[in-house]
Amino acid sequence: MVDSIGSQYQNYTPTQLKGQQLGQSDFLRLMTAQLSSQDPFNPVDNQEMVAQMAQFSSLAGVSETNTVLKSISEQLAAQTALLKDIKAGQTPPATPPATPTT
Repeated sequence: MVDSIGSQYQNYTPTQLKGQQLGQSDFLRLMTAQLSSQDPFNPVDNQEMVAQMAQFSSLAGVSETNTVLKSISEQLAAQTALLKDIKAGQTPPATPPATPTT
């Protein structure tokens, strides 16, 4: 059974994200291959399949959250740099000359 799955994806190259991580499309291809190659008299446990899909969905959510937080962090850094530039460009207010005391 494993050989039939291996032969289907012999020329398949997984999506490279960071190092050797698999993406959502890779997961869906593997799941489809698993479902199409399973024994109809001994199918995959539904609870196990749902658990795998839930884990992947959770991971995708965390990944999206990380992307959004990175974007927010970059925007805050840019705003901080801009504020520093504005502050550095301002000249201090002129102080009035001191009046002599008699």
